[in-house]
Amino acid sequence: MSLKDWEKKVLEAPGAEERVAEIEDELRLAAGLTALREQAGLSQRQLAELLGVKQPRVAAIEKAKNVTIDVLERYVDALGGTLHVTVVKGNRRIPLLGTPATTRKATPAGAPSPRAKSDPKTPTPARQTKKSA
Repeated sequence: MSLKDWEKKVLEAPGAEERVAEIEDELRLAAGLTALREQAGLSQRQLAELLGVKQPRVAAIEKAKNVTIDVLERYVDALGGTLHVTVVKGNRRIPLLGTPATTRKATPAGAPSPRAKSDPKTPTPARQTKKSA
């Protein structure tokens, strides 16, 4: 069986399309977080210092498939950004986080996010950040 035939067989298996989409989302998140950090000119060790964690925790965040909103917000805040979460339902866009009414000044480097209720070292159940119907 050729590689092309094997690939076709695998992609035709039940649930393959959904699993491929999940993997693409995981890779997009990991690549996006890494790119943000690199664009800020920071190493994982430097970002870890800003977050008050050790470098392996930053590596774990960057490769995790489930990141809590609190951890993601602290990561983005440390890089000088603001996290926006919007639900897309049909033609409607419903902002949940980072809307003009809830946008705040960035927290000082290394300071915990005002929304952060948990330590980034302690995993908590992830909340979905996008939903389409």
